Amino acid sequence: MRRVMFTYFTSDPSSRALCSPMLLSTFSHFSLFHMAANMYVLWSFSSSIVSLLGCEQFIAVYLSAGVISTFVSYVAKMATGKFEPSLGASGAIMTVLAAVCTKMPEAKLAIIFLPMFTFTAGSALKAIIAFDTAGLALGWRLFDHAAHLGGALFGMWYVTYGHELIWKNREPLVKAWHEMRTKNTGKGGGGRSN
Repeated sequence: MRRVMFTYFTSDPSSRALCSPMLLSTFSHFSLFHMAANMYVLWSFSSSIVSLLGCEQFIAVYLSAGVISTFVSYVAKMATGKFEPSLGASGAIMTVLAAVCTKMPEAKLAIIFLPMFTFTAGSALKAIIAFDTAGLALGWRLFDHAAHLGGALFGMWYVTYGHELIWKNREPLVKAWHEMRTKNTGKGGGGRSN
């Protein structure tokens, strides 16, 4: 299983599998602590993002964010020549965090172990982007800073422009899909028509 996990559940632009790890690496973690930290942040922002987007749109954005943040990581690795495998949900979670912080910049946040120190969501987002920009520019290897930045930028873009461009204009695509499906069903495809 180790070879399969490494090939398909870690993202690396020099790997023989490039596309499926862009999504699957979002669901793998290095350790229980890594997974717990990511899931705690996702849980902390989940009610806010679901109230902003709804369940279906949240799932679509989250899965897209995993692929997009991994793609940004691939580009950075190709540009720097540092081919190290990455894994984890943090790029997709950065999309969620950035989307919520962009839509609700005045919301008060706190760090789990330091609840007495509060700060605005807008300030937190700026600090996270500055940290990951510095990490990318200085070559820090603590996190996949490119994936974090890609996720954050996608989250900011999506709640500012993407929702209007993509989600609200999906009706023609959905209609075309249903028409295509109905035609295939009518030709003896074995399904029922709606």
